[in-house]
Amino acid sequence: SYTVLGGLKAVVYTDTIQWIVLLAGLCFLAIPFSLQRIGGWRALRDSLPASYFDVFHIAPIQVVNWFVTIIPIWLVAMTLYQRMFACRDVRSAKRAWYLAGLFEYPVMAFMGVLLGMCARVLFPMVEKEMGLPLLIGEVLPVGIAGIVVASYFSAIMSTADSCLIASSGNLVGDVIQRHFWPRASERALIRLSQGVTLAVGVASVGMAWVAARHGDVLTAILYAYSFMVSALFVPTLGAFFWSRSSTAGAFGGMLAGGGCTLALLAADLELPLGLDPTAFGILVSALVFIVGSLQLPDRRSRPETST
Repeated sequence: SYTVLGGLKAVVYTDTIQWIVLLAGLCFLAIPFSLQRIGGWRALRDSLPASYFDVFHIAPIQVVNWFVTIIPIWLVAMTLYQRMFACRDVRSAKRAWYLAGLFEYPVMAFMGVLLGMCARVLFPMVEKEMGLPLLIGEVLPVGIAGIVVASYFSAIMSTADSCLIASSGNLVGDVIQRHFWPRASERALIRLSQGVTLAVGVASVGMAWVAARHGDVLTAILYAYSFMVSALFVPTLGAFFWSRSSTAGAFGGMLAGGGCTLALLAADLELPLGLDPTAFGILVSALVFIVGSLQLPDRRSRPETST
């Protein structure tokens, strides 16, 4: 509702409040209470293997897979470009980019891992996905647990509203206005954006409701991220840095890369070297994008010649 009514400005203001709630809830409530229940930092170290505290205790192939699946998101996510275009100037965009990166890593990354370690000590026999919910529900006092739950809902809301406004922007700006309604007034486009945002929101809630009852929401999210990275990473870089890139090549690369990744995920095969399916999707996307751009170049307007 607030995304429909207020647009990007509402998203920015509410995201700021949601991030404050999230960081405060985790830093000053969830982590201190969890450590106190365990017996402090020393008790945490004594209760877990030394490898849990070694940031380099990880297989090299896992590092490669993280680079393939995580880093490209920061180059292709539509919500990030939306924020940058909305910034006042280049300096503001750079400052926001670096600040967001700092909050994402190391702040949020290490806080999440630390809470997971606390959950592992307190509930060693439960499944990994259930550790944090049990930690919130059984360890934290009622009022504190409510604030921490609100913190996680804030993270969900800040992502959901950004995706809503970006999706409606794509549909209205890139599809409807460009191809069907090029002379629409600004007021008409705003009303149309509100209606599309509402429609996308209702559809998203319906899809989530069905997925929660008949499937695995987390798996669906991971599939979506894998498709996005393998489909968009190479065409995005090509659009920025390769003058011969074409629309047909980009579209083909998106379909081929995303389709390859989804097919490999669905087949659940043991891939060579233990690589993530996204790596193969990116490779296929690159091949199709390059070949398609060379074979099907865009028709560029010729400069006018004087007679």
